[in-house]
Amino acid sequence: MKPAYNLFAALAILIMVPFTSIAQANFTGITSYEPFYGHAEKAPQDWMVLRRFENAGRRYFLLVNPQTLDTKIADDGFYKITPMSYLQARKYFSSPPYIKVLAKAESKSVTIQDAGIERGMPKETGITLTADLCPSHRPLDRRIFTDIINGFKSVESPVPIALSVSGLWMKHHQPDIAWLKQLQANHEIYITWVNHSYNHRVSKTSPLKTNFLLEPGTDINYEVLETEKTMLANGLLPSVFFRFPGLVSDQQLVYKITGFGLIPIGTDAWLAKGQQPQAGSIVLIHGNGNEPVGVNDFIKLLQSKASSIANKQWLLYDLRETVEEDGSGR
Repeated sequence: MKPAYNLFAALAILIMVPFTSIAQANFTGITSYEPFYGHAEKAPQDWMVLRRFENAGRRYFLLVNPQTLDTKIADDGFYKITPMSYLQARKYFSSPPYIKVLAKAESKSVTIQDAGIERGMPKETGITLTADLCPSHRPLDRRIFTDIINGFKSVESPVPIALSVSGLWMKHHQPDIAWLKQLQANHEIYITWVNHSYNHRVSKTSPLKTNFLLEPGTDINYEVLETEKTMLANGLLPSVFFRFPGLVSDQQLVYKITGFGLIPIGTDAWLAKGQQPQAGSIVLIHGNGNEPVGVNDFIKLLQSKASSIANKQWLLYDLRETVEEDGSGR
């Protein structure tokens, strides 16, 4: 009977695979990609719908778990979908942490720079590491990843990191994307993919109020949705997080981003600018090869915390967990 049981178990796993691994597929033929909000119902957990699209003649939805802020892609028909307006969906899911974090980000929307969530609230001492991948001709700075893997391998595996990725970076860095995906497949790192806009335009002479995504004529729908489409085409799962290029925004832009169901993420510790991380900091470095000073400072920070890491007294935290705790009021 044991071989028969093993066969049954294997078949059960195969049956479940389409629903658990579909988010890692490469959706290379996406059409009709659009914001679409609603309630995805199926026990034991209801999800909120954020996007709808078609690929190779089939319909899919991008969903967020309002309790954990996890996202996934669901095939049409797997959930009972009830369409809602964005405001109706926010009201329906008003109790779970996801909507509370959105509201908290909106409450910090006035400043021209570093709006949104700047720090988390981990249960223990440590930080949340975010690395921005702005457009760059330089290769990925792989030291970040090899050093955190080596530094935490005995106490934390996979090691969490949030990567803010721009569309143009993805377009020109296919080998780097493949390398990162392999690290994740090997369970060495766990990546939260953060939307960092598609073009990431910047002017060296324009004031902040007309720079980056505040540049006149910017198509914010394209900047947000095309980045998500490019993620999906490369087999990357979009999260519910967004980082403004240059950390620059205004109140109107913040509300446009939260109107997509995305949570703006700032930082209270941009290492290359000399800002020192504290317990719970959301740390910013650039992994695109353009900011070696910040990367060097982070590597020095890791080295200085080696004994604390070994004793599990200084850890890296998953962005979703720290932000979810912060938004839940605990």
